[in-house]
Amino acid sequence: MQPSQPSTFELIYNVVKQIPKGTVATYGQVASLAGNKRWARVVGYALHANPDPEHIPCHRVVNREGAVSEVFAFGGGNRQVELLRAEGVKVTDKKVDLEKYRWKRMTMEMLEKE
Repeated sequence: MQPSQPSTFELIYNVVKQIPKGTVATYGQVASLAGNKRWARVVGYALHANPDPEHIPCHRVVNREGAVSEVFAFGGGNRQVELLRAEGVKVTDKKVDLEKYRWKRMTMEMLEKE
């Protein structure tokens, strides 16, 4: 019997768990690292359904412009801002400076574009 393959959500959660405190990743970055660059919207669905916010830090995921989610699943956009600031991430006008705070882990495809 073969071991079961992880679900798409499990792949996404595994990536999100790796985002270090004090950094953020974009939905697209998480999607690429989870195995499919077209899963950015699926990342949003997965994070909204996060079964374990204590261990899956979905507050560290922002959009491609660095903006926090207005509909953050666990307390609204202000809660996401609070959690990020508690980790030392500066949030101004509900945006994070991606040049400064973006998690540097990237896929080979991302590296080729730079």
